[in-house]
Amino acid sequence: MPRDTIGTNRKHAVSTGMTRIPDFHEEMKRFQNHIPTWVGHNLNRLRGKRAIWVRMLTGIALIVAWGFLPLPVVGIWMLPVGLALLAHDIPTVRAPIARLLHFTNGKIEKRKSCAMSALSRKADVAERDRHVR
Repeated sequence: MPRDTIGTNRKHAVSTGMTRIPDFHEEMKRFQNHIPTWVGHNLNRLRGKRAIWVRMLTGIALIVAWGFLPLPVVGIWMLPVGLALLAHDIPTVRAPIARLLHFTNGKIEKRKSCAMSALSRKADVAERDRHVR
């Protein structure tokens, strides 16, 4: 399929209300807003064009290390990060990882919004109690 056709289909999907396939690079940028700055800086360095070998080796090492851990639950973060690094260079992995990142970003943003609304409610109650006394 030509590149223009793919872009047209995405625009059509958005305009008609159909579910749009998340873009891998957009979701990675969104994800970087939720992680600590120093991690985001290093992730940016790994996402650069010149870091292909470091990115591939790091991705493979994280996936292999996750498999060899005695308790894979402890290192569960290694698997998606390794897959995300490999997805930069393996196009067939991009779509599933983009969906995973889209889901993860949505959950993080929902949790942050709930926490912020809870804080604002707590502040409102404290303000009201201060005026009552």
